[in-house]
Amino acid sequence: MNATSPEMIAGGLLIVRVVIGILMMGHATQKLFGWLGGYGLRGTGGFFEQLGFRPGVVFAAAASLGELTSGLLVALGLFGPIGPALMISVMLVAMLTVHRSNGLFAATNGIEVPLLYATSALGFALVGFGDYSLDAALGIGSVWTPAITLAALAVGVAGAVGNLALRRLPSAEPKQA
Repeated sequence: MNATSPEMIAGGLLIVRVVIGILMMGHATQKLFGWLGGYGLRGTGGFFEQLGFRPGVVFAAAASLGELTSGLLVALGLFGPIGPALMISVMLVAMLTVHRSNGLFAATNGIEVPLLYATSALGFALVGFGDYSLDAALGIGSVWTPAITLAALAVGVAGAVGNLALRRLPSAEPKQA
């Protein structure tokens, strides 16, 4: 068995998928429940309000549920590009609203971590989840044609753009003369 054998490829995809999916689910539970050092919906909602997403708790819940669902679908290898498209959507918003002004690397709260999640998700959407996935076990892996995959990714990007369009930044206070 060489490194490019179907078993090695499927095993590699399984490992990366499960790690990325579980980490994304953990990331979501920080927002939803305050687990793993997170702030829960109220705390995260307050932060979202500062970012211009109002009502903050609603946007925080939507982001958290998108992260939780995407992480679960990716970890299980279920429903092809749907989970990756959700993950990309949420991570694009995070990159553009929270991390962009901080540079690239995580040490300065830059875009590194959401970029890694989004890039991993894009890879899964384009390559598929592999033979050790629920898509393969259920026989639905072939449903995800390139056209459907690209459409799902486009919907994910459109969701991010729509979310950003709803953002309302506080206006600067007028200067007194």
